[in-house]
This record gives sequence, structure tokens and C-alpha cells, in this order.
Amino acid sequence: MYNKPEINYALAAEQIRALAEEEPHYVALLANASAMLWELLGGPEGSINWCGFYIMRGGRLVLGPFQGRPACIHIDLSRGVCGAAARTGETQLVPDVHAFPGHIACDEASRSEVVVPIFVSGKISAVLDIDSPEEGHFTEKDARGLELAALAIGETMEGLE
Repeated sequence: MYNKPEINYALAAEQIRALAEEEPHYVALLANASAMLWELLGGPEGSINWCGFYIMRGGRLVLGPFQGRPACIHIDLSRGVCGAAARTGETQLVPDVHAFPGHIACDEASRSEVVVPIFVSGKISAVLDIDSPEEGHFTEKDARGLELAALAIGETMEGLE
């Protein structure tokens, strides 16, 4: 099992805000945020296997910038962990994705997942999706910390409404 480091999510949120100062357009911001969170959460060491975003378009989620293997391009709000987060507006912390009703297996190596909705101007505009090959990898602390990152993204991002 991967030895998870202590993560300073408040600092990560500030780093996202700094990235937005340089270029707040959503493509650049989400690309850099996925790369930053991938590094922070241990992507290169294998503790996470996917970190990225799905963007609301036409009533469903469409793949946005990410780190990891190729992923599902479209997700209906009635399906999967990402759909549940977008549909309910609530963070989804799933210790075992195989036990989640309607889970979409984009990468069969994924065992746990956390998905955080991103609000822009009061409505859900995207979700932050992070997967791990370890069951139970994400904690409540991770979920609350990633909510800080999602808040920073939603507050600073331009071009996505």
C-alpha cells in the first residue's frame, strides 16, 4: 500500500488561485490543476491512476483536461460516481467503486474514487474526479481538502458557465 503523505490542501487551493492569475481560461486552468493535483496526490508513484475534470455540456458531462489513461468521453448524470456528484451537487467519496451502483469502469484498475462538484456562478459547471487503484484510498480529509481546490477553481475560472 502507498504511504500517503500529509497534504496541505489549503496551500493547493492557493496554488490553483495563483495559476488562475496567469491564465484564468478554464482549459489552461483545468490542465494545470489536474497536473498539480496529480503530482500532489502521488500520481507518479501509483497511488492515484486518474486525476481530471468533466465539464457540463448539454445536460451531461464531457471529458476535460486530465492526467492518466484515456477515459470515457461522455457521462450521463444518471450514471456513475461523476454523474452522482453532478446530479446531487455533493462530493462523492467512494471507498470501493465496484460496490457503487452504476459505476462506470473507464479504467478497470480503479478501486476507489472521489468526485467533487465545481460551481461557477452558483451552478455546477464541472466535476473534479480522482481515482486510485487502492480500495479505501481517499479519506474524509481528502474529500474536504479537494472541496477547497474545487472552490478555488470555481471562483477563479473564466470561460465556463
